[in-house]
Amino acid sequence: MHNIMSAGPSIIRKSGSPTRSNLELVNSLRDNFAAARVDYAPPPKHNGFRNGFATPEAHLLDQPLAGFKEWTEQVDKTLYIPRINWDAAGLREDANEYEITVKLFLLPDTPVAEREQYVRDALALVSKELGVPTIDLLIVSFPGMSFEGNCEWEADKINAQQGNLEEELATWKVLEKLHRQGVAKRLGVAEFGSEKLAAFIKRTTVAPVVDQINLRDCCSVPPPLKKLAEEKGVELNVHVDCTDILPRGTIRKLLSHGPEGAGVLIDPIKSQAGLDGEIIPQWVVRYMAFVRDRGVIENKGYFAGAKFLLR
Repeated sequence: MHNIMSAGPSIIRKSGSPTRSNLELVNSLRDNFAAARVDYAPPPKHNGFRNGFATPEAHLLDQPLAGFKEWTEQVDKTLYIPRINWDAAGLREDANEYEITVKLFLLPDTPVAEREQYVRDALALVSKELGVPTIDLLIVSFPGMSFEGNCEWEADKINAQQGNLEEELATWKVLEKLHRQGVAKRLGVAEFGSEKLAAFIKRTTVAPVVDQINLRDCCSVPPPLKKLAEEKGVELNVHVDCTDILPRGTIRKLLSHGPEGAGVLIDPIKSQAGLDGEIIPQWVVRYMAFVRDRGVIENKGYFAGAKFLLR
């Protein structure tokens, strides 16, 4: 069984301070799950009075929560958490008015052979959510990559030994295919230093036009990377995304019973019902729709995919 978790869409009308992606994602998922449990819950058993007096909060104080089967939806072998109201999907203006950017985080310990399906599943959800057949920029974040060090030179040197170039190139062929099909106009990577990026570009048919790097622990872009980017026409973008965006323990906590859990997974100790098995995060995708003429984000959200192994 596969789980598709939705954290969005979020409608944003003005810019705010940046939030690390893992914190933003986890909070969005938690809030989305909590809202769905209330939205699909049975009506309260009282008439809005508390201790004989009408109170505006009375209907909330004793509000029962929906069981997970009421607020989730299973389609074939895929369980949507929560169920998605596709009727409310879509952008407000014509798609040409937006710059649509998608970043796909491929998570650790997932088979390379399954990544094409991850990419297609993630983009299909974004396309359906925004109501667009094409995205402007698709960035892929590979597992095991980071850009950290005491200085930019050290970060660049450490980066050269990270990841798995052969696996990354195999996955990139999927993105090249999508580019040729017109699904993604431009392609990009994340956390590639000078040596890594040079070796990558040399063996690609469609080279990345964007390289996102996190300079949290460094003071500036390494000169070799800056020079390479200028020579190859690669735009360098600084970001604050987390390289470990959705750890396995985090998603289990979100779906378990408890104060911050959604009650999807079984709790045998407390005899609380739910799904019994192991959940393995596979990918996370973040989408953003910028209004071109105003330079603001109108629509932003996440989807996450995980495999559930029933016991």
